[in-house]
Amino acid sequence: MRLGAVFPQTEIGADPAAVRDFAQAAESLGYDHLLVFDHVLGADPSKRENWSRPYQHTSLFHEPFVLFGYLAGITRSIELTTGVLILGQRQTALVAKQAAEVDVLSGGRLRLGIGIGWNEVEYEALGENFNNRGRRSVEQIELLRALWTQEVVDFSGRYHRVTYAGINPLPVQRPIPIWFGGGAERVVRRVGRMGDGWFPQFRPDSAGQARIEQMREYAREAGETQIQLGLKAESVSPTGTVQKSGTN
Repeated sequence: MRLGAVFPQTEIGADPAAVRDFAQAAESLGYDHLLVFDHVLGADPSKRENWSRPYQHTSLFHEPFVLFGYLAGITRSIELTTGVLILGQRQTALVAKQAAEVDVLSGGRLRLGIGIGWNEVEYEALGENFNNRGRRSVEQIELLRALWTQEVVDFSGRYHRVTYAGINPLPVQRPIPIWFGGGAERVVRRVGRMGDGWFPQFRPDSAGQARIEQMREYAREAGETQIQLGLKAESVSPTGTVQKSGTN
């Protein structure tokens, strides 16, 4: 079992000393990873009817890649994990570049947890399509792994085109591990088919066990060999390994 601390995005404030002290304390206490949530913008609920979402414009969020660049220089061993980065609202090649840079600066300590998000406000502001975010994320993952493992990429998909180009430097990890967040049926299927790991969001009861078995079956169908399973708690995130048969 591996134990990780959840970075208190909305509580920690904007003092860089507090950010430094929290990360270094987590590392010195022996936590294996530091998990960071992601939101780029918050909506003003006073301008929207029936807003019931958990975050708004007054909720403080440090940007994960910039934060990890800072933490890479002031920590030595703790893994840096997004839980999760909203992939669909970002340009894929830029994510590949930023993630590779963090992995280089941290000596191969990045784990990229990704999700498709729920906040249309962010998608609108960042110029991405909210309605096709799930389908598009499948292609995004394919392109990310190509950019992380090949010096020159020639990629032509439904949503992306890269013509004989590549990022430099490439990451230490080739490819960087990609974990999925969420628990919807389509997400579970994607975890089994494409994921290196999963942050499931349900209780550890019989229904949750059934959902994990369902994910295993999808992985067997896809020929997956091994997938990591992370269970989030309120303040720490223990992770274990779920073994599976086949190849990715």
